[in-house]
Amino acid sequence: MLDNMLRGTVCIEDLEIGMSRSLTKTIEDYDIRLFADISTDRNPVHLDEVYAQETIFGGRIAHGMLTASLISAVIGEQLPGHGTVYLSQSLKFLAPVRPGDDVTAEVTVREIDYSKRRVTLDCVCLVREKAVLKGEALVLAPSKKFD
Repeated sequence: MLDNMLRGTVCIEDLEIGMSRSLTKTIEDYDIRLFADISTDRNPVHLDEVYAQETIFGGRIAHGMLTASLISAVIGEQLPGHGTVYLSQSLKFLAPVRPGDDVTAEVTVREIDYSKRRVTLDCVCLVREKAVLKGEALVLAPSKKFD
């Protein structure tokens, strides 16, 4: 399941403090295995249920960066959208994401520096309305002047 509320680019000239966009995706076993292949992170806590049962998580969990990548999807596809360039991202992992969880990634505009085209975004990922990841992104937003 992948649900994007809105798609498209919001140029720096049209951004406003408090503007927000989100998407929801069900994290499937397939996603975890594919991410392991792409990233080469094959930690057994992600891939081996028997191993993962003996960890503090009591079962398999998704890669933290797989969850974080949903924030990138919101930023790159919705807010600000196409043409956005990442400058930095901070992340704090608060709880595990498990296969089958519906993760909602939400990005909200906190600060805008129109002269430098820089936008600070608050980022959160939720599972059952509980924050599993929080962070902040700094991006270079697209501009109508450069279309």
